[in-house]
Amino acid sequence: MLYNTNTTPIASAIGRETLTTKVVGVSALFIMPPTKKKVIVYIDSWNLYYGSLNNRGIGYKWLNIECLVKKIFPKYDIKKIKFFTAKSSGKNDPTKPARQAIFFRALRTLPILEIIEGVFLFNVKSILTTTGKRVLAEIPEEKGTDVNLAVHLVNDAHNKEFDTAIIVSNDSDFAEAVRIVTQELKLEVGILSPFRKSSKKLCKNASFIRKIRKGAVMSSQFSEVLVDKNGTFSKPPSW
Repeated sequence: MLYNTNTTPIASAIGRETLTTKVVGVSALFIMPPTKKKVIVYIDSWNLYYGSLNNRGIGYKWLNIECLVKKIFPKYDIKKIKFFTAKSSGKNDPTKPARQAIFFRALRTLPILEIIEGVFLFNVKSILTTTGKRVLAEIPEEKGTDVNLAVHLVNDAHNKEFDTAIIVSNDSDFAEAVRIVTQELKLEVGILSPFRKSSKKLCKNASFIRKIRKGAVMSSQFSEVLVDKNGTFSKPPSW
């Protein structure tokens, strides 16, 4: 049997590429499925924690982040999740580092997720109390997390590692990095905000804006018991 191997791509009415192949005088039409956009997700962990997890009570913190972003963006091909964080010092809560370590262990069961760490420091600042008095207090601050996220975003964009980037944060410090990627490098950057109100400065040059909903967080929890190469472990009881 003889085949004509010449193929000609044409644009269809629905925007998908098609191939017409002639097989012994018979024309066969093959419709190529649309290609999913290649996506990297960049997570500002503390912004996520304080915006969507910390004040919602029990049942939110044992979050499967891969499940959450795929639930919100089912049509995207999530290639990588970069989780930017810092280890808690435990200065105000000695039990916090242990809970955080268990959560990091759970995150490491996700093959596409990478944890990128900065440092956690305490700075003395003047704050206004609820009684109207000013006092000096040690305020915890992450160092390096914002810079790390912005550098990874711009570097990945230069290297064409994604078609679309999604930043999980509401921090306006990322506004310039978003502008560079969308306006100069001509790639998409979406904002997935953990807070009810989105930063206007951050979203000014964003390609799209979404918010993390309570229901999505509730339905994206890890199983209570997980298994990794070191054995079985469970979520913290207070979570």
